[in-house]
Amino acid sequence: MKNLLIEKVVCGPGHGISVGSLGRYGWEQDVTDINVKNCTLEGTDNGLRIKTWPSAACTTTAAGIHFEDIILNKVSNPILIDQEYCPWNQCNKSKPSTIKLVDITFRNIRGTSGNKDAVKLLCSKGHPCENVEIGDINIEYTGADGPPTFECTNVTPKLVGTQNPKACVGPVVKAPGQA
Repeated sequence: MKNLLIEKVVCGPGHGISVGSLGRYGWEQDVTDINVKNCTLEGTDNGLRIKTWPSAACTTTAAGIHFEDIILNKVSNPILIDQEYCPWNQCNKSKPSTIKLVDITFRNIRGTSGNKDAVKLLCSKGHPCENVEIGDINIEYTGADGPPTFECTNVTPKLVGTQNPKACVGPVVKAPGQA
């Protein structure tokens, strides 16, 4: 899949907007230049998701995937990179994903989460995510199980602007015009 633009879409309920399940089949090719802009997700199981299989059947790259100006309304798992995707135990989780994720951005994502897992960046220990940027995220959650969370594994995202919930460890860069 290459050069795809998804713009001004309202979706939900359903699965949300996902790039994946990368690495399930040996014939897969690289995924590049995917842009999702000005969309609204309502009551979806996932929000903005990239998923790859551990013990992948191929070695490919997914690069240039950008999510920007997205509104969320009670979306479970609003922002999710899942390189341990293994439904129904159909894979070997002891082998890390061989899919490379490079140049991924999540910008101006705002709204409400249906659970406390607002942002999860679960990258492969075999191929940690590279050049992931998180900018101006504002995801609220008011459930009894605590405030929204932001989790990172095998990635150090570049943080731009504000992050709510508070971001995992990573370099912080001020957005243009911020003091």
